[in-house]
Amino acid sequence: MKLNLWLKRVAIAATLSTVPFLALGEENYHIGVSVPSADHGWTAGLLWWANKAADELNDKYPNVEFTVLAANSGTAQVGDVEDLMVRRIDALVILPTNPATLQQVIAEAYHEGIYTVVVDRELDTPTQDVFLAGDNPGMGEQAAIYMADALDEKGKVVIIEGPSIPINAQRVNAFRDELSRHSGMEILDSQSGEWNPQTSLNVMEDMLARYPHIDGVWAGDDDALKGVYQAIRESGRTDIKVLVGGGGSKDVIGMIRQGDSIVSGTVTYPPNMIASGMAVALTGLMGQHLGDMYHGVPSRLILAADLITEENADEFYEPDAAY
Repeated sequence: MKLNLWLKRVAIAATLSTVPFLALGEENYHIGVSVPSADHGWTAGLLWWANKAADELNDKYPNVEFTVLAANSGTAQVGDVEDLMVRRIDALVILPTNPATLQQVIAEAYHEGIYTVVVDRELDTPTQDVFLAGDNPGMGEQAAIYMADALDEKGKVVIIEGPSIPINAQRVNAFRDELSRHSGMEILDSQSGEWNPQTSLNVMEDMLARYPHIDGVWAGDDDALKGVYQAIRESGRTDIKVLVGGGGSKDVIGMIRQGDSIVSGTVTYPPNMIASGMAVALTGLMGQHLGDMYHGVPSRLILAADLITEENADEFYEPDAAY
């Protein structure tokens, strides 16, 4: 989705477009952004959107400097946050590689008065001004609703899920719960593809060998969908009518836009949530400047899980994005 449109979908970010920049004061502000390295399609998209948002927000608000750092481990990310604190940042926007590893250093930043926005992965002990994330249960629910509708409420489906982490369980449990409300739908199997194309390809090949008839497949990640898609095409099977993804990658949205015969839907879990987090941080600095005149933003923001189909795919398509 285009950055400006995405920011408009975050209610508190709308404040930025209506309040003059002078509300931030004449002094300079420095916002540090810390994300994991691009070791996966989604995290590559995350870093791309962080840099894009930094450029576009800095053009609009020249008093605000952004420093974006990517770390290949939790330990390295701790070092990045410490470095940002030495640089005397006014706000920190962070998607923690491992919340347990980052808990202490994020708390240190927060207690030093740095406006802190934690994105996507929640701390065990909330220590931030705002937590912002995608809707993991909503992803599963929307995918199940669409799957049942696309198969006219009757079909046998399999699930290619992700690694054994809480957000995967939230997605899969919600998918199962929703599909159970559709009496004609049956889940044949659910296996982990680790949100990885090659692993998902291998898992799907095994499922194709085990089940002679499958009507639909839900891959809870668009990278996983690519592997599943390849396995289906190489098998020559024609029984699978619907393949639904998750995440909203440009490749999968592109397939939907082109009217692919089986890839007709995916559900957003947008990496440009980091851009929303940066807008939240900027709004937070404005709130601190205004003091009692501005009461801040909600402490918890969950972004909508939007179903993407051929009808609305153009709205979400960003051809230059890394994901």
